[in-house]
Amino acid sequence: MKFLHLGDLHIGKDLQDFSLLDDQKFILEKIREIITDKKVDCVLIAGDVYDRSIPSEAAVKVLNDFLCSLAKMKVRVCMISGNHDSDERLNFASPLLRSNGIYISSVFNGKLECETFEDEFGKVNVYMLPFVKSSEVASYYRDEEIDSYEAAVKTVINHADINTDERNVCISHQFVVGSGSPEMAGSEGIEAKTVGTVEQISYRCYDKFDYTALGHIHAPQAVGRETVRYSGSILKYSKTEALNTKTVPLITLGEKGQVNIELVGLEPLRDIRLLEGELGILTKIENVKYPDDFVYVTLTDETEAANPMGTLRTVYPNVLQVVYRKDELGDVVLQQLTEDESERPFEELFNDFYRQFFNEDMTQKEKEIMNEAAKEAGIIS
Repeated sequence: MKFLHLGDLHIGKDLQDFSLLDDQKFILEKIREIITDKKVDCVLIAGDVYDRSIPSEAAVKVLNDFLCSLAKMKVRVCMISGNHDSDERLNFASPLLRSNGIYISSVFNGKLECETFEDEFGKVNVYMLPFVKSSEVASYYRDEEIDSYEAAVKTVINHADINTDERNVCISHQFVVGSGSPEMAGSEGIEAKTVGTVEQISYRCYDKFDYTALGHIHAPQAVGRETVRYSGSILKYSKTEALNTKTVPLITLGEKGQVNIELVGLEPLRDIRLLEGELGILTKIENVKYPDDFVYVTLTDETEAANPMGTLRTVYPNVLQVVYRKDELGDVVLQQLTEDESERPFEELFNDFYRQFFNEDMTQKEKEIMNEAAKEAGIIS
């Protein structure tokens, strides 16, 4: 049986002032082509289907069209909610959708919901665990000690009647980690133990499953082992994702224990790119490539132009941000000074930084100017 693993669609998301609905419709059409070409039996959607808990009418239509097209293709869909979704809204009309092979688990009801399919090798059980908080699970299992997200997920799985002799797949939307933290590009704000207020849990929670389809982290990657995997978001949704390569996992389950994973590339309608250079050089027509893409620009000019954003948008209409390299260097200085816990003098610290970038020491005059600036900024007294 073949599964295509999707997650973090974030339908209805804007990139600053630019709507991404056309980009999302484009990439979903590309995904439909993959489903047809690869003869996919079932699509797994691992949460954050919408970008907002109350999606726009246009966003709802994009999802509706996608699901209806899969139903017409006789491709089954198993979908859960993520922390961005409204449980009730995503669950709307789910009984009607079931009759068309669209299975939605968006509201946690105290148990791990399961849909069972069959192929030439026997049963495949797809378990659907929507995004849950420890307090939600604790309200159903009052005799259990549930004081963390990991304890919550373990409790739900341990109370499910899972036959490990059969092939089992799990869809889950949590912050799952392996021996180290996963690559976070594009995720929802990063702290040591949480992402977007969601606590981390171990990939070992999913040991009973042949494949675990994860959502929540936007960078595609395996966690702990190859069969516990984030699909990543279907598009790049932030500057930190610019260098990512977007893929979707195609999972083929053979006999028990036989799991093949193929990563199929996704090419967007408009990519996100990072440009750096002098304003006059970047805006020369012969240097302009992919003009319709979203771009973040770092200018290396020493003198600031009057309206660099306006100038750049004459050749790159979808410029998202313009910064000067000299300003970024100043931000790095402040960050290094803030994070340095040693008691080395400010002048010594800054001179080291200056030498790193310019390969020479500061002059006495430059030291005096920097000390005055540091005093005004409150870095030193």
